[in-house]
Amino acid sequence: MVILEDMGQKEEKHLIKNRWFYENGIEVIRAPLPVGDYIIADEKVMDVLERKGRRGMHPKKMDFLGTYNVSVDTKESIGEIINNICGKSHDRFRDECILAQNNGVRLYILVENEDGVTCIDDLYQWQNPRLHRYNKIRYMHNLGKWQHIALPKRPPTKGETLAKAMVTMEKEYGVRFLFCHPVQAGAKVVGLLEGGCDDDRRAKVAG
Repeated sequence: MVILEDMGQKEEKHLIKNRWFYENGIEVIRAPLPVGDYIIADEKVMDVLERKGRRGMHPKKMDFLGTYNVSVDTKESIGEIINNICGKSHDRFRDECILAQNNGVRLYILVENEDGVTCIDDLYQWQNPRLHRYNKIRYMHNLGKWQHIALPKRPPTKGETLAKAMVTMEKEYGVRFLFCHPVQAGAKVVGLLEGGCDDDRRAKVAG
């Protein structure tokens, strides 16, 4: 099996996945992808690489539009997806979801985490570790102390807030949010690319 990995993926942050791919005989080719981080290198995808190669050119992102209909975008932590949905990267992330929707690409967002979160519903009980620090700084500020430590303009995103935003994005853009432990990520990526998962939003990806 051959898969393409988006060149935007920082290799040093995905060693566990890459090790799993290697140990399971999966070849990984890095290329710029318009949507997602991983796709299967089928005949259409390989045709793009071969045609560009014969001309001595590197493929561009848009060369792959229309060549695949399933992609997996991985996030290294819940903190990263918070930034994508509720932070400064929201517009870019939303645009990628819309691009996938407009081009018939089934986009799975696989959020790796060691917090025990396995589905969106788990986020309602998830405690953002940054909240404790924020509340402590705010408390000390109210006592007239720790003035040298700046208090963020707004508190860190709560798990419930993130969960509701994910449900909204699933409904509006057709994207799917899934979760797993980092050691499961390589197998999850391949499983999603090969066969997807149950359409029930609350279904957990089998471990």
